[in-house]
Amino acid sequence: MPQTSNRLERFLTAAVLVLLIGLPLPLGSNRDWSMGLFVALIGLLAGLWGFALLRNALPASKALKPALPMFALLLLAQAWVAVQWLGGLTVDVGATFQYLMLGIAYSLLFLLIVSLFHNRQRLILLLSVLVVSGTFQAFYGAFMTLSGSQGLLASLGFGHSGVASGTYVNRNHLAGYLEMTLACGIGLLLALRDGQPFRWVNLLEMLMGPKARLRLALVVMVIALVMTRSRMGNMAFFASLMVVGAVFILLSREHRLRNGLILASIILIDMLVISQYFGFEQLKDRLVDTRLNDVVVEGQVVQQANEIRDDVFAYTLPLMMDKLVTGQGAGSFEAVFPKYAGEDVRNHFDHAHNDYIQFAIEYGLIGGLPLAAFVLLALWRAMQALWRRDSLFRSGVGFGAAMGIIAIGIHSSTDFNLQIPANAATFVTLCAIAVLANQHSNRRQRAVA
Repeated sequence: MPQTSNRLERFLTAAVLVLLIGLPLPLGSNRDWSMGLFVALIGLLAGLWGFALLRNALPASKALKPALPMFALLLLAQAWVAVQWLGGLTVDVGATFQYLMLGIAYSLLFLLIVSLFHNRQRLILLLSVLVVSGTFQAFYGAFMTLSGSQGLLASLGFGHSGVASGTYVNRNHLAGYLEMTLACGIGLLLALRDGQPFRWVNLLEMLMGPKARLRLALVVMVIALVMTRSRMGNMAFFASLMVVGAVFILLSREHRLRNGLILASIILIDMLVISQYFGFEQLKDRLVDTRLNDVVVEGQVVQQANEIRDDVFAYTLPLMMDKLVTGQGAGSFEAVFPKYAGEDVRNHFDHAHNDYIQFAIEYGLIGGLPLAAFVLLALWRAMQALWRRDSLFRSGVGFGAAMGIIAIGIHSSTDFNLQIPANAATFVTLCAIAVLANQHSNRRQRAVA
């Protein structure tokens, strides 16, 4: 039985890791067939996990107990979506059923991550795989852009000429994915500190020693993030790094100089040196040239507005207030928005370009509040680990989880990363990592004890 148990656990662990790497590949899994495949695979893996758990064939994870309230919040939101679907409270029955299946899959993925990656070795493996996946996306997107191709999607007419979008249709979604994988990489870099007194040779070892591969992966991802030209994506990454980094440095008195130099190297070397050669000026120009309103001089329009998302936000407010408590139905934004859009909105919008507004419109307060509580609780768990002064590893992982959650939280104000299955699943994984940061087991500590 122990050998069978170990084989099953290794199989489930490997399958989840392969799934996490594969999710971004088919257009961010933002297609009906890829969503269905994701739901089916998660259902299969969760079924095997549950069967093994009932037969006591898997080791218990001490992170399961603190994770259960968060899992219950996810299920509560899905229960409301089921009520919307069965009770005729949705404008789009098909879309609501699809969101129900995806929501259940995300909930099960959260439980699988917390259960399977319960020790330090597994947690390092999970973070490393996410960094590898982000590095692949970054390298692919940057290479295709620098080579003059629009990438895998060029023949289909997707992608953006001259900017990196990786295997995603939308460059902003590649930026959202890189924000999370970069956070995992920075967290891993901080988690693997040796705790020895700082010497200047340590900085040289970090740049040229065994951690150089991880540092190189971070460089590649930052380059690709800049090359997406995603305004809010870049702002969210650096803002979250500055905010969480400031808290991290202030709390850690003993290693303040070392931690400060590590974070400063990421900001200065990546942003001010490397990124200068990969489109940082174009990104800055795009930020400066953003115009929400027409520029009028003496009654004539001199420059037209080049950003219409604020107009969409204005029309979504009446839509949100229409059914603020119950919502219009999960996934129904595309069907219901045209009734509220003004004549000046001529483009087709399948999403609100603001996750907060879209969740409020579709889920209402009944379904949206449990999801908000889930995210806030995950952030709290990450910050608890970040505040740990007795464990460099736990504080480092907590740093990465907190940074990733805050980055997506900022980016969600102008985009819809959490409506893309690959990014939503990665975000749920990040929330599970926030729990594991403080609740995983350390075999080496037990052996010493």
